[in-house]
Amino acid sequence: MIASVVRFSLALAAAISFLLPPAALAQQGGGNPEATAKDPRSRAKVHTELGALYFQDGNIPVAMEELTVAIYIDPTYAPAYSMRALVHHFLKEPNHADDNFRDALRYAPDDPEIANNYGWFLCQNNRGKEAMPHFERALRNRLYQTPDRAYLNAGQCAMNMGDLPLAADYLEKAYRFSGGSPVATLRLAELNYRTGRLDEARKQIGELVRKVEPNAEALWLGARIERKVGDRDAEVGYVTQLRRKFPTSKEYQELLKGNYE
Repeated sequence: MIASVVRFSLALAAAISFLLPPAALAQQGGGNPEATAKDPRSRAKVHTELGALYFQDGNIPVAMEELTVAIYIDPTYAPAYSMRALVHHFLKEPNHADDNFRDALRYAPDDPEIANNYGWFLCQNNRGKEAMPHFERALRNRLYQTPDRAYLNAGQCAMNMGDLPLAADYLEKAYRFSGGSPVATLRLAELNYRTGRLDEARKQIGELVRKVEPNAEALWLGARIERKVGDRDAEVGYVTQLRRKFPTSKEYQELLKGNYE
């Protein structure tokens, strides 16, 4: 997997995709965005949006305060519970996160993004078997606009559990639905490396580095692929980039230890 912080950031980005831009929030009500919101649902939505933005900025106490206010105003507003669950997850408070995710799904059982985020939370807490039905729950919703997220998370979760055929099915769909996104490409390359399909893995890493600036994980995977293929020059190329760009990364530390597997 990409580092857990990156994955969490992806989940967070998905969870707050409904938010207004910060400028729009600031313009409402002359700096008080709740001023123009009359009904409880609208007011709860504003506080949830503010909570998410504060969370993005790293102001956790204010974020939590805004989300708690949102739930006080409208105790049935599912996005507020979902966002508060993500904050608790970030704070390494899994029990509180789980409770909030459950409340969110109780009030919005058909919300695919909440189901996907809950599935990813469960997967990150070594509850993969519990997670998979939630990914499927998200994917059954035909109105879900970003199914590639659930396919990607389900594929990674299946890979974590060691079910590589199932992981391949999900990750190939994630790749297709995302139009070959870098993260789906990297996950497929990792899977193919683990299953010995080195030509495919090599091709995918090559595709990835042509699209984006590779991170430490991609460079380390590329080096290991080339080592197994036997292309010493290509391996050295990846290692050189890893050492120059990410000398403090865990991947570079693995290289120094010789932990190629």
